[in-house]
This record gives sequence, structure tokens and C-alpha cells, in this order.
Amino acid sequence: MKHFRVAVLANLKKNAPVSADLPPDVWADLDSEKTVLSICDALKAGGHEADFFEGDISLYDKLRDYKPDICFNICEGHFGDAREAQVPALLEMMRIPYTGSRVMTLALCLDKAMTKRILCWHDLPTPAFQTFERMNEPLQGDLKFPLFVKPSSEGTGMGVSAKSVVHNEEELRTQLSVVLERYKQTALVETFIDGREVTVGIVGNLVGPAARRLPEDPAAKRIKAGLNFLPPMEVDLKPYLDSDAVYSNRLKVDVPEELTYLCPAPLDEVMVQQLNWLAAAVFRVTGCLDVARVDFRLDSRDHWKPYILEVNPLPGLSPGISDIVIEAAAQGMGHTELVNTILENALERYEMI
Repeated sequence: MKHFRVAVLANLKKNAPVSADLPPDVWADLDSEKTVLSICDALKAGGHEADFFEGDISLYDKLRDYKPDICFNICEGHFGDAREAQVPALLEMMRIPYTGSRVMTLALCLDKAMTKRILCWHDLPTPAFQTFERMNEPLQGDLKFPLFVKPSSEGTGMGVSAKSVVHNEEELRTQLSVVLERYKQTALVETFIDGREVTVGIVGNLVGPAARRLPEDPAAKRIKAGLNFLPPMEVDLKPYLDSDAVYSNRLKVDVPEELTYLCPAPLDEVMVQQLNWLAAAVFRVTGCLDVARVDFRLDSRDHWKPYILEVNPLPGLSPGISDIVIEAAAQGMGHTELVNTILENALERYEMI
């Protein structure tokens, strides 16, 4: 394969702005130097030239000097409700190809409530929900306790803890105040699905052109054509049920090495195929490209019916820790191969190979 000059774009935790008025977990989704170096090393192992650049306001001048053939983008951004889309917007203005989903998808999927509206429009199963912009807004009549409260535009479980599951009006209002005051954004409240949490990683692209709608025939095979579904992964939360009934920010950030990851998750083939179909549908209607991860909850009170929680079009790529890396390993795909496969999918999209 032809070798390329690749600019690896990311936001490092150590470079993040510091301010006393920011919540302590505000930069939880930013990357470590170890992760970025591992991606650079993987690309070099694939025969490419690769160098890291911080995704900040200096990027425009640096990329003009570096002149990359393509960018490997994992930038999370710092500020704004569409921050993950900021660097891709710059790259499109500069007409530089990049890996992963485009501007609209990244902006959409960071807004969990807006994503759920898209899922509802397509009749895809997602927990009933309501957004709150003020403390005194009444709860919708169709929402029944227990409920789950979280910031509407954060990743890596930010703002999510055992207290996110609320059982009455008092607990709801308390948790709403945490989200509204600490994170300065809309709160998303949804029906709490008591059951197993499973995630499905996808690498590839739908055989195009792929419209952002589902085919009229739900059995149409083409909806999954071109996608590689990684084995589903489940995090064993049983040892943490007393402190973390959900896959919280604390578990994702503070103790990821201590967790037991069940991959492939112990699911029958019928369920795996159902999750894959739903993941493909989400990939399509949100416009994902190259790589994504779709998170589900399986309802223990309704024959383990799967509900879509959210889609991450910019999944973490930390070796041995990130969900999609673990899933790829279960399929026999190492970190180096995963990174280069993502790059190759983007190169094919741009007709560069």
C-alpha cells in the first residue's frame, strides 16, 4: 500500500485549560500522551509518516507547514456544544482529508438528546426521555421512576455516578441541580433500564452512497454491508453494585485496569445479530464513518430487550483500556491493525487508495 504523511490530531489532558470554575472531571475524555504516541507508533508500523499536533487554535498554521496527506483525528475539543466538530470543520475548510465522522455527525452525537430524537424518528429503541433547562420544569407524565440523570453533551461518563439513578422527586431535583450548576448545560433525564450494559464497536463504512434513513425493508442486507462488527463487550459491574450501579466516570477513568471486561459478552447469537442490526441502523441514521461504538442496555424486566443509550463516533483508542480496542482484540485485531484499518477506511472513502 502507498505510504502517507499523517498528522495525528488530539487534545492532551496536560494541555487542557485550567480554571477554578470548571468541574473536576471536565477533561476526562481528553487523551494521554501514551495513547497519542501509541497511535503514532501504530501508523509508523503501517509504513506511514506520523506526527502529533495539538488540536488548538495553532493548528491551522502548523498544518499548512506540515502539509499532511491526511489527518488521523481524535480531537475532543475544549469548549462549545459542538466542540468535537471544530477541528473537522477546520480541516474541511482547508480541504484536508481526515479519519472518522464528519462535522454534522460529531456535533449531533455529542448532543445526546438530539441523537435520541433522531433515533425516535426512525423508531429505534431508546429509553423515554426529557430534557431540563431549568430546575422547576415539571416531569413528563410518561416518565416513571427510577430515572437516570446525566449531562446532555459530555462523554466518558462525565457527570455520571451512582447518584445518577434517581428514585423519587427529591433525588431528581438534587441531581438536576448538579448537572445544571456544575456542567452549565441541559440535563438529560431518561427511563433507567435496569439490566446489562453492552457496547458494540464498528469499523468500516456502509456500501455507499448510504442515505441517513433506514430501508423500508427491515430485513434488507445492505444496511450492514461494508461494516465489520466487533464482538460485543460487557463490563462486569457486579463487584461495584454497592458503589456504582452504572458504568460511571469513576470506573471509566479512575480504575479501568481493575474492571473485568467480558468480551465477547455472554450473549446468544440471536441477540448478537439483533445488536449488530441496531448498531448498523444507528451508524447509518447518524452518518458515522470509519469507526464508531454504540452503547446498549438490555432490560432485565422485558426479556432483555435492547435499548440504545448513545453512539460514540469518536471512540477512545487507548491500548488495552478503551472499549473498542478490547473488542478488536477479541476478534484477533491488535491495536496497530485497528488504527491502520481506520486509516485505510478513510483513505478508501477519499479514493486515495
